[in-house]
Amino acid sequence: MAKMCLMVMLIMVSTAINMVASDPIAPCYFIFGDSLVDNGNNNQLNSLARANYFPYGIDFALGPTGRFSNGKTTVDVITELLGFDNYITPYAAARGEDILRGVNYASAAAGIREETGRQLGGRIAFAGQVANHVNTVSQVVNILGDRNQASSYLSKCIYSIGLGSNDYLNNYFMPTFYSTGNQFTPDSFGDDLIARYTEQLRILYNNGARKFALIGVGAIGCSPNELAQNSRDGTTCDERINSANRLFNSKLITIVDHFNQNTPDAKFTYINAYGIFQDIVTNPARYGFRVTNAGCCGVGRNNGQITCLPGQAPCLNRNEYVFWDAFHPGEAANIVIGRRSFRREAASDAHPYDIQQLATL
Repeated sequence: MAKMCLMVMLIMVSTAINMVASDPIAPCYFIFGDSLVDNGNNNQLNSLARANYFPYGIDFALGPTGRFSNGKTTVDVITELLGFDNYITPYAAARGEDILRGVNYASAAAGIREETGRQLGGRIAFAGQVANHVNTVSQVVNILGDRNQASSYLSKCIYSIGLGSNDYLNNYFMPTFYSTGNQFTPDSFGDDLIARYTEQLRILYNNGARKFALIGVGAIGCSPNELAQNSRDGTTCDERINSANRLFNSKLITIVDHFNQNTPDAKFTYINAYGIFQDIVTNPARYGFRVTNAGCCGVGRNNGQITCLPGQAPCLNRNEYVFWDAFHPGEAANIVIGRRSFRREAASDAHPYDIQQLATL
C-alpha cells in the first residue's frame, strides 16, 4: 500500500513538473517598439531616453534593467502568458541559440520616421529594428541549418509591433524641433506613417514573419506630460493629440484588413491599446486605481514635466497609479493591458484575433 502511494505521488510530481515545463504556445516572440516595451537596448546608447537606474525597476525582480516601468512591461506580461520561462532578451544582449526564443528590438524614443526622437539622442528607429531582425534571421538560418527550416520555424512565432507614439509626442506635436506639424495635416501625417510602417512589415514578411500583432497608439493626450502642459484643470485630456492618435489607429486597422485579404499565408491582428487604456481611466476603481492623471514619480505639475529622476523616491501606493512616470504606465496598468491584449475581455480589444488566438492559428 505504501509503495502504491509512493508511486501515485511520484506520478503526480512528474505531471506537475511537466505542466510547469510545458512548451510555450509559440516557439518565439519578436518585439518591435519604443520605450513602452524597451528592456535594455538603449542602455549603451548616448541617449537621454534611458531607464537603467533606480527608481525604475523598483518592483522588478532584476531591478533597473532599462524598462520604463516600476516593474513589468506589457510584453513581459504577454511573454508570461505565452508560456515562456524567462523574459525575451534585448537585441543588445542576445547571443547564440537564445535568439530562437525571440528577441526584443525595442528602443526608447524610436519612431516610424527616422528623425523622430532625435532631440533625445541615440535610438533605433523602426527601420533599424527591422534591419537588426534581418541580421537575427541570418543567425537563425545558420543555427537551424537552412533557410527552409528557418522559415518554417519563424512562421510559428509571434511578432508584436508597437510604434507611432513618438512620431506624435517627439515629432509632430513638437514644433520647436520638427517641421512635420506644418508640412502635414493629421490625416496626411497618418498616411505617411502608415506607408513607412507598411514598408517595414513587408520586409518582415519577406524574412519569414507570418503572425503579426500590431499594437495601436495609446491616448497620448492623457499622459501626465501632456496634462501638465496642455490641460487647464490637470485632468482633461488633449483632444487635439488624441484625435490624431485615433486617426492613425484607424489606418492601422485598414492595413491589418488589407494584409489579411492579400497575404493568405500570414495572419495580422490589431490590438486596441487606446480602447483598453480608455476603459482603465474611465473605470479606474474596477482595476484598483485611484490616480489616473499623475505619475507615481517625476517632477512638476502632475509629476509630468520629466521622467523619474535618478534616486528619486516614488510614491508608496504604486498599484493605485495608472502612470509610473510622465509618459509610461506602471506595472499594474501594464498587467491589465497585457492580459487584455493576450486574451480579449471585450470584442473591441483586438481585431480580428487576440494574441492567444493568433498563436494557435
